Amino acid sequence: MAAQNGEAKRTKVPMRVLVTGGTGLVGQAIHRVVQEDPCEDEEWIFVSSKDADLTDPAATQALFERHQPTHVIHLAAMVGGLFRNLKYNLDFWRNNIRINDNVLHLAYENGVRKCVSCLSTCIFPDKTTYPIDETMVHNGPPHDSNFGYSYAKRMIDVQNRAYYVQHGCKFTSVIPTNVFGPHDNFNLEDGHVVPGLVHKVYTAKRDNKPLTVWGTGSPRRQFIYSYDLARLMVWVLKDYQEVDPIILSVGEEDEISIKECAELVVDAMDFKGEVIFDTTKSDGQFKKTASNAKLRKYLPDFRFTPIKQALKETCDWFTENYDTARK
Repeated sequence: MAAQNGEAKRTKVPMRVLVTGGTGLVGQAIHRVVQEDPCEDEEWIFVSSKDADLTDPAATQALFERHQPTHVIHLAAMVGGLFRNLKYNLDFWRNNIRINDNVLHLAYENGVRKCVSCLSTCIFPDKTTYPIDETMVHNGPPHDSNFGYSYAKRMIDVQNRAYYVQHGCKFTSVIPTNVFGPHDNFNLEDGHVVPGLVHKVYTAKRDNKPLTVWGTGSPRRQFIYSYDLARLMVWVLKDYQEVDPIILSVGEEDEISIKECAELVVDAMDFKGEVIFDTTKSDGQFKKTASNAKLRKYLPDFRFTPIKQALKETCDWFTENYDTARK
């Protein structure tokens, strides 16, 4: 259910969930999921960078004092696509380390019963065997392209374990593969693969021009729809009891190439023009296939939205909300 206010209400609500980064891609998806299946004994509070600068300890403390959460889903981060990461690795490291330390420490100091943080498959070693799983996070350096962001996210796992060992805190983390869906950042320079493709196809179709896809199209990725991820994160918050992270992803068999992804977006947008792959642009990491065996052990019957349907819904949302979408 949406956020409720008032001290009288607060004394009756046993579960008050603060969602940092609550207006972003995953936060918006969680908001929709909890609205579709509301619980009277839950209060959900979605905050954004406008509500508090989480790099500032005092501002973070004020946020926790204002909302007094019993649980936290920590999504807030400095994020960006491949080319922004290449340029600002130091900024990604420093800002994310500050955000994560402030949120986790204030969660501890305020007696938060459970904190679930969101990591990324980019934290895994660049040189590794596949599929990667939760035991391999710290087995070697991440890819050079985004090492600042990757190491900052890895440190959440270290910090979660330290809070558990020293204070018994039930802080944990999830590792989603490439997330996409409505309310994504569709910026052409800094966006991730799917939103960047959606925006490019929309523009090419509108302007009657060829579609240019950066790179060779050969790298392979597992994509997870934001609403599937949201449902899984609510499950983690309520039912997953481990401190160790859990990968939230479609199966290895559902991994597709960037070229295949582009073709699906082209079909979803009914684009009939020429498609050009600009091979002068970097491909980034070729693959980072992740195992969802641990997730399947817990939820063997969870059904993911077929990627064709999920991409169509994302394209339709972007087309309908073009003027207000983040671009």
